[in-house]
Amino acid sequence: MTDKNDALTLKSRFRGYFPVVIDVETAGFNSKTDALLEICAVTLAMDDNGDLYPASTIQFNVEPFEGANLEKEALEFTGIRDPYSPLRGAVSEAEALKEIFKLVRKEQKAANCGRAIMVAHNATFDLNFVMAAAERSKLKRIPFHPFATFDTAALSGLAYGQTVLAKACIAAGMEFDNKAAHSALYDTKVTADLFCKIVNKWKALGGWPLEASE
Repeated sequence: MTDKNDALTLKSRFRGYFPVVIDVETAGFNSKTDALLEICAVTLAMDDNGDLYPASTIQFNVEPFEGANLEKEALEFTGIRDPYSPLRGAVSEAEALKEIFKLVRKEQKAANCGRAIMVAHNATFDLNFVMAAAERSKLKRIPFHPFATFDTAALSGLAYGQTVLAKACIAAGMEFDNKAAHSALYDTKVTADLFCKIVNKWKALGGWPLEASE
């Protein structure tokens, strides 16, 4: 028999996957042609009661890659008026991803998980931009699963009947600051809180851990 307390680990909760919340701000919708401008990652951990909580946060403003397309509407949406301004303190895609991947691998190993899995709101969008930037940067050791994700848009639709991030947060009883939204740092933090809230609510309702079995 497996002791129930032995199941209260991040490794056991997600079948060996290490969840990492990601948000990107971009200059368009095409991950192959449009610039990645901001990226943030929030790692997750589990307490002794089996409840999920945000752990580490890492964020970068990113320089547009050479030849990147910059859609005016996208820049207005994010509020990034000049992606080339030195005041942004931006780094290259390669530098940003290397540091994020380094943190993810370190905490993934500490949690005894085999691979990271991305958590994001409309996750395919963020995963595509991260993978495209990694390809441009010629990074080979990518910690994330290449296609599997946890999408908080779908999960919040199930849990709260809302798929828009702001509305889902409000439905979950969280505060949401529309003025701070559309920055990678803010959106990642609230997405992490939302994901933890959904996972922990499911646990409180008796959905996990499963009964110990042979």
